[in-house]
Amino acid sequence: MPRMTAARAAVEILKLEGVEVAFGVPGAAINPFYAALKASGEIRHTLARHVEGASHMAEGYTRAKAGNIGVCIGTSGPAGTDMITGLYSAIADSIPILCITGQAPVAKLHKEDFQAVDIASIAKPVTKAATTVLEAAQVPGVFQQAFHLMRSGRPGPVLIDLPIDVQMTEIEFDPETYQPLPVYKPAASRAQIEKAIAMLQESERPLIVAGGGIINADAPELLVEFAELTGVPVIPTLMGWGILPDDHELNAGMVGLQTSHRYGNANFLASDFVLGIGNRWANRHTGSIEVYTEGRKFVHVDVEPTQIGKIFAPDFGIASDAKAALTLFVEVARELKAAGLLKDRSAWAAETQERRAQLQRKTHFDNVPMKPQRVYEEMNKAFGPETRYVTTIGLSQIAGAQMLHVYKPRHWINCGQAGPLGWTIPAALGVATADPETPVVALSGDYDFQFMIEELAVGAQHKIPYVHVLVNNAYLGLIRQAQRNFDIDFQVKLEFENVNSPELGVYGVDHVKVAEGLGCKAIRVTEPDALLPALEEAKKLAAEFRVPVVVEAILERVTNISMSGGDIDKVNEWEELATSAADAPTAIRPLAV
Repeated sequence: MPRMTAARAAVEILKLEGVEVAFGVPGAAINPFYAALKASGEIRHTLARHVEGASHMAEGYTRAKAGNIGVCIGTSGPAGTDMITGLYSAIADSIPILCITGQAPVAKLHKEDFQAVDIASIAKPVTKAATTVLEAAQVPGVFQQAFHLMRSGRPGPVLIDLPIDVQMTEIEFDPETYQPLPVYKPAASRAQIEKAIAMLQESERPLIVAGGGIINADAPELLVEFAELTGVPVIPTLMGWGILPDDHELNAGMVGLQTSHRYGNANFLASDFVLGIGNRWANRHTGSIEVYTEGRKFVHVDVEPTQIGKIFAPDFGIASDAKAALTLFVEVARELKAAGLLKDRSAWAAETQERRAQLQRKTHFDNVPMKPQRVYEEMNKAFGPETRYVTTIGLSQIAGAQMLHVYKPRHWINCGQAGPLGWTIPAALGVATADPETPVVALSGDYDFQFMIEELAVGAQHKIPYVHVLVNNAYLGLIRQAQRNFDIDFQVKLEFENVNSPELGVYGVDHVKVAEGLGCKAIRVTEPDALLPALEEAKKLAAEFRVPVVVEAILERVTNISMSGGDIDKVNEWEELATSAADAPTAIRPLAV
């Protein structure tokens, strides 16, 4: 039996489980693992500037491509606690990432040794498993189980904590005979699918709510086929955006309090039956449950049995992996179609598209300083269907989801439930690392951009090009808008006069200088007609210099973005609506009035 250090065995298992890239920051307690990583030479490592950044890079890497599992590595103590936010973001959105931390020697764990912390206990609530390995011989089994857990059932992250002496201990391990554990996924039965389709058949105005679980299961093509077979319109959730193209005749728009379309909410409210697949009925999608559920029946399909009934009791629930369920949905639908038994849904589908053509928001504003809506209009012109968008939270994300267009799965990469500020830059770097051939465009407000701005240097060092659209109003815009309910405008202004950049007025941070200082390229835009040329120039600069390129759009200080305080039938439209096709020139359907 071959002998090697436990750290080397762990690295061999990473390779055998398909890991090609890792993100991290070395340190004293994890150096034996890094020595094994170097000796192996087969796993490419990206050095982050902050360990939280490494965890978000791992998330972006996983989210970009089916089958990927991002790996983030850090030393003991604060490295692990820094990665907790990434683990939380990953478990909230069912994203498998593996976090590996160093640790003090086993004999010192109870002695308050330097940078010794019980990271496994800290991480347990935000992982599928978190383990401090106390015996070197257990390392192969712990890593084998980690990959099994990350891929089985509802996907999610795992943390493995390795004391330094455990890493350095020699064990017997034979890589040539290693086998990954079989992945477990619950699967729907034929009878369950037949019952769900029978309920759908009884309805007059059915919808499919397509969630991120369909993307995680690599089943978007099956969802599109099922929708096309039955003629049932589809409401993608924010995490499921891109499952079917925005311009598909069965795309009925997004629903919600914030990241929603006017026609999406109207279509949902007109429905009488909803088949939810791989979604979790997130509160910013549903709003108040009373309004959301009144007058319609629900079937819920989810890989995690305890998700069914968690938010509200569906009329019928199925615990199943989305791909397994959709395979049967397609099979049964094909049989019914061949027998001429499927209802004709063409009139209902056409009705949803009529609303799409009638209920639109205005994007074409010529104001200076600019309104954010115009930025997204110009982004639609500059970036085509191949673009992958990456963003986190804030008015920038909400408005982007209302106005941008997405045409493919995994082309809207968004941390949906956790929404940590600072996520966008490192996640975009992870996405661009996973798929360097596809254009990546990140979207941030100024505060999100400032949270982990140092990670831009990672893109410069490792030649990871992408375009970052920064909408700057020197405000915590989403919090400011929420504070209206309290009649305050308190501690949300980022404004100050920068003594080194007086031309900015009160916009404060000179993002162009900072980005350039970190080795990147940057362009500032102050007038709407200059946006499209700047975005085109950014694409050229990214291709030429192979670094992140920032396009900063200086916005008017206050713009209230459409959203509701609680019900999907009560969305406040703060800005004037589109009244002619010229008001929304990049809309999927020309405005019909």
